[in-house]
Amino acid sequence: MLAPSTSSPSVFTARALTKTYGEGETAVHALRGVDLDIVRGEFVVLLGASGSGKSTLLNILGGLDTATSGSAKWTHDGQEHELIGAGDAELTRYRREHVGFVFQFYNLIPSLTAEENVALVTDLADDPMDPADALALVGLAPRRHHFVSQLSGGEQQRVAIARAIAKRPEVLLCDEPTGALDCATGIMVLQAIERVNRELGTTTVVITHNAPIADMADRVLRLADGRIVESHANEHKVPASSLSW
Repeated sequence: MLAPSTSSPSVFTARALTKTYGEGETAVHALRGVDLDIVRGEFVVLLGASGSGKSTLLNILGGLDTATSGSAKWTHDGQEHELIGAGDAELTRYRREHVGFVFQFYNLIPSLTAEENVALVTDLADDPMDPADALALVGLAPRRHHFVSQLSGGEQQRVAIARAIAKRPEVLLCDEPTGALDCATGIMVLQAIERVNRELGTTTVVITHNAPIADMADRVLRLADGRIVESHANEHKVPASSLSW
């Protein structure tokens, strides 16, 4: 069963989702008929080895890529919107207004301060957070006037999280957000993501190949060979501060 055991409304609904790169004998089947439901406010971890289809699935849900076949819908104000087949302008608006992204690499501008990096996003949003408030939410209020070069890797990743959530997105999609960090620093980053999910109610999806991180999720989906092969809810979530790897 791939649907969550909750009465909350779905944010994402995917059915028979496939993604194929190339043709013929050299074709790569990144997704093979994925069915998926993610509900509002849920914290989901997508777990799997490299090449299992995690990033492809996240990119389709985030409007960064499109599927070969199937359906992927997101719901906003009670209205379903089909992502598959949507035009470039519609997907750009969807990404800009409704989705926050956090990647393994921070993509910050070194010549700007932490606060200025966050402000770049808030200038484009309809109802943004104050950049200082977004940085405070991830524990960086004392560092907001520091340049990127003055920040550690974990602090830079938390700036990236602040930037992603400052526009008040409905969903936060994180692709290996701790992949370039050591355990102690990674836990600080996960605590920031955890707080965003808990305090803002932001639907959160985190990709990782690191199994212990799954313990902090509401629900864990394990992917292998382009399929969801296991789905289970955590009856007792573990706080990020208690994780280790």
